[in-house]
Amino acid sequence: MNQQANNHLRKSLNYAYLKANTPREAIDKFKTQAIKLLDSIEENKKEEFYKTNLIYFLNETYYKDNHYVNVKDSNDLVIHNDKKPTSSVGVIIEVKRPSNKAEMVSCDNLNKKSLQELVLYYLRERISHKNRHLKHLIITTINEWFIFDARIFESCFAENKQLVKDFTAFENGTLAGHKTSSFYDAIAKPVIEACKEQLTFTYFNLADYQPLLEDTDKENDKTLIPLFKVLSPEHLLKLSFSNDANSLNQEFYNELLHIIGLEEIKEGGKKLIV
Repeated sequence: MNQQANNHLRKSLNYAYLKANTPREAIDKFKTQAIKLLDSIEENKKEEFYKTNLIYFLNETYYKDNHYVNVKDSNDLVIHNDKKPTSSVGVIIEVKRPSNKAEMVSCDNLNKKSLQELVLYYLRERISHKNRHLKHLIITTINEWFIFDARIFESCFAENKQLVKDFTAFENGTLAGHKTSSFYDAIAKPVIEACKEQLTFTYFNLADYQPLLEDTDKENDKTLIPLFKVLSPEHLLKLSFSNDANSLNQEFYNELLHIIGLEEIKEGGKKLIV
């Protein structure tokens, strides 16, 4: 595992959520399901095979009881903000086969078909369906993961008036090019190119973590916590959690008071800072 990559994951998480307690059973379940997901990879399988396995992984590890995960229209996969299929979509996931290098983005080149497709799916959800509840957008091959905050897509794409105008015309069939390939090449590609410096993302390769996932020494599991949390509903759907920004980590809070020469005491049933 690349320590630099793991630090990148840590920085992408809310600090208070990163420090919040992670139940042992949650990590155990994550390790089991992540190994199953990695072991299911077969190079000659079609994308539908990977979608099915990814749905199972997400449901069994995180989402089954509270959030609906499935395909939607032409989108590869979506995670809903609630357990009902009629609830708003919170996450859109574009899935590619591991062997599909031609269409898959890379850290050095984002302007590939997988991102162009994701832009189209995003605009359909954000503009056509007027969904203001999108939180993240993802491109993955099961091994590689690129996670984009929806606020970046909002700035780069939804707020681009010319792009929205061209997209609307494309959806209405009033452009000369009516095939999706025309949208990718003539509309999405130049907009992505102009916006590529703003398109920051969180990246990791799940396969790099396989030795840790298979490690039976529970003392080493703390290294997996950022990976576990970056795919959790608390992060991807931006849910509140028990130790959120309004509730400082107690150790951090006590240390902060100490630095500025204060301490918290109880007096008459009240908490005082002196």
